[in-house]
Amino acid sequence: MRYTTAGESHGRALVAIVSDVPAGVLLSSTAIDVELSRRQQGYGRGARMDIERDTATVLSGVRFGRTIGSPVALMIENRDWANWSAAMAVTGDGTGVAPVTAPRPGHADLSGYQKTAASDVRDVLERASARETAARVAAGAVARALLESFGVTVRSWVERIGAVSTGPLGPAEVDAEAVEASDVRCADADASVQMREAIDAARKQGESLGGVFTVCAEGVVPGLGGYADAPSRLGGRLAAAVMSVPAIRGVELGDGFATAARVGSDVHDEIVRAPNGRLTRSTNRAGGIEGGMTNGEAVVLRAAMKPIPTLMRPLSTVDLATGEVADAARERSDVCAVPAAAVIGEAEVALVLADAYQEMFGRACVGDMRVAVAAYRARIGW
Repeated sequence: MRYTTAGESHGRALVAIVSDVPAGVLLSSTAIDVELSRRQQGYGRGARMDIERDTATVLSGVRFGRTIGSPVALMIENRDWANWSAAMAVTGDGTGVAPVTAPRPGHADLSGYQKTAASDVRDVLERASARETAARVAAGAVARALLESFGVTVRSWVERIGAVSTGPLGPAEVDAEAVEASDVRCADADASVQMREAIDAARKQGESLGGVFTVCAEGVVPGLGGYADAPSRLGGRLAAAVMSVPAIRGVELGDGFATAARVGSDVHDEIVRAPNGRLTRSTNRAGGIEGGMTNGEAVVLRAAMKPIPTLMRPLSTVDLATGEVADAARERSDVCAVPAAAVIGEAEVALVLADAYQEMFGRACVGDMRVAVAAYRARIGW
């Protein structure tokens, strides 16, 4: 399963095309809209989220509530486009529209300007904007629907915003309902209060905050991915997918970087036989990935997000038109988007896992895939 997105932050709409979707997947617009709504929420979001009410229009690939084996095309209209129709017009020569010439440190502005020979940084920032991730979340909802056919669930939670941290948490320690009820997607009520206070303080100072979130996929069969060649290794594919989300600067599986300071016996998960006869692990320090493949434990991936580069108290830059020192451009932005990034991370993980299931069990028809999954589980006693 693959996706492609199109659209600018203040353009008419965002579009996602999801290809290699097997026939027979139950898919509703309501389910997609639920995921889009989850992305829009979170303490610290900016005024843009007061304007947008993201919903997806399914343009193709679905008939009577089921996928039909052709690409699924999804469209999310930008309500804010009405305020930008002149500045983002498809036709005309831009007369009367002031160009953006003060690139923001930490953003794609300057590198994209240099790469494309643009005369206006807006040509770059409109597409580099994290607004594009709404289309990714819509695509991820298609993958999530396929995974649900095999009993796989994907969830997330926030472990850090700025200096406030719960520390690393395992899936058993995190109440999913508490996370969904929290406006910072944190399972710890006391930490949630401190996170909101940190966001309020950053807002007053014209600053932004990053943090750490975890994505967890449960019910995944062992053996997805591969050990024989680099492209098939699932850990690399998961990390690359999550790192593609704007502002993500680091990804670890399981205990990740902490394992570098431990001896081997404190790192690797012992293999045991469960009461039902299934081979399992006594711990899950590996985060469900060993040797490039899933091992039957929960897939646990942690990601670090840097603070958003648009600051209300901007850093210094060089004006590309005058060559003079200037304040960086300001776009309407969030103070903190870590809770939203966690939902986007879920979508990326779901897309990778859905593709891995198709690689192993077939791509054409979800009914045939279910038969293949059942036969595999029976063979390995899982």
